[in-house]
Amino acid sequence: MSIKRGVVMNQDHVVDGITSDSSTSPNEPTGQHKPGWKAELWDWIKTIVVVFVIMMLLNVFVFNLSMVKGQSMQPTLVEQERLFVNKIIYEFSAPKNGEVVVLHDPSQDDSKKDFLVKRVIGIPGDVVEVKEHKLYLNGQLQQEDYIDVDIQDEDFEGIKLADDQYFVMGDNRHLGESKDSRYFGTVTSDLIVGRAEFIFWPLNKIRGL
Repeated sequence: MSIKRGVVMNQDHVVDGITSDSSTSPNEPTGQHKPGWKAELWDWIKTIVVVFVIMMLLNVFVFNLSMVKGQSMQPTLVEQERLFVNKIIYEFSAPKNGEVVVLHDPSQDDSKKDFLVKRVIGIPGDVVEVKEHKLYLNGQLQQEDYIDVDIQDEDFEGIKLADDQYFVMGDNRHLGESKDSRYFGTVTSDLIVGRAEFIFWPLNKIRGL
């Protein structure tokens, strides 16, 4: 006995004996459902955790975002400005004269803070001196375009910096306005956290240092 296959022309299509609705895509998987809101929430939580961990690691080893407190770096930096601090730069090179750095406060009295922002004035091998209220480095008068007044604190004789000794000062040269190497002495490289690269907040103050 032979059986003939027939094709019925209606709104459905017959393909090799299987009837399929034209409203359903032949490539659409059946029996599958979109993930529920709990699964989507869990994916978001995992993503947030990963991003947070990465940012924490970068903050510890690569960069830091710091806020200026106090007036010791005026007029270059003013209170409440935010700094981007490069923490990895000094793994590959030593601090240089003129760079603005963030360092651990080496003082040991009640005025001790967690961190200070200062400018590197002298590096190992330099002789730093203040004479007639002006800064001299290795006997040469320094042109400091970032200050708005001559040094009003007392002069001091030349200080020869040994290996791994750095002399730092604040840009605020008004009398008693900066606690720096004139107060707590030279600092070593292990106290220097990183180099302040630029101001990132407020937006109208964005600029490199």
